[in-house]
Amino acid sequence: MSQQTIINAQGLDLTFQTNDGPVHALKDVNLEINKGDFVSFIGPSGCGKTTFLRCMAGLETPTAGTLTVNGMTPEEARKARAYGYVFQAAGLYPWRTIGGNIRLPLEIMGFSKDDQAARVERVLELVDLAGFEKKFPWQLSGGMQQRASIARALAFDADILLMDEPFGALDEIVRDHLNEQLLQLWARTEKTIGFVTHSIPEAVYLSTKIVVMSPRPGRITDVIESPLPKERPLDIRDSAEFIEIAHRVRDGLRAGHDDV
Repeated sequence: MSQQTIINAQGLDLTFQTNDGPVHALKDVNLEINKGDFVSFIGPSGCGKTTFLRCMAGLETPTAGTLTVNGMTPEEARKARAYGYVFQAAGLYPWRTIGGNIRLPLEIMGFSKDDQAARVERVLELVDLAGFEKKFPWQLSGGMQQRASIARALAFDADILLMDEPFGALDEIVRDHLNEQLLQLWARTEKTIGFVTHSIPEAVYLSTKIVVMSPRPGRITDVIESPLPKERPLDIRDSAEFIEIAHRVRDGLRAGHDDV
């Protein structure tokens, strides 16, 4: 059975014009992401990981090359509600309850009140926050706020989830727990996930495919197809296979620096 390509980048370039002159953010990026993939993007700060994610989301416009999402331009895909986006900070409105924050995109999109209520209930269960609908963001821990942010991105049931370092600001214990929960969520929903991270263990633990990027201008130096099983307990990180993939990611990051 052939795999369905969801996101396809060919010869992608992006140069920002700034007051200090042009900044070449992405250079000749070629990548295919298939339906149901969990793809992590890893590389040094400023390498274009987030920029590439924002291009997929139609939030930045490439200056050369082609990029399609579900066979459409990213702009068309955005209008078709093809993806949910989770930012580095939870970005919850403090004056709205957790339920109110999750309902916000649904209100904007014109879902009925009954449909909104059903969706909020469903996604709160998905992210293990059932019973917290009437709480305010400040009443939740950082990890719970980030789960609420993921619930908001899932509320309108987009097939693609784009996540920009969602756990980067959390401590390691909370991060480990959320990594486990995210894998369970991915298994239950079968979403296609694009995930930006700075953490090698996080990238290896979560992904079916790891995209290693070089310092600016961001190029792809390696694409690693993970041989790890879909079911991944945390202690898989002690296995020889896991350590071998982590070494390959580290070597790719090092090679990217040496080429600059």
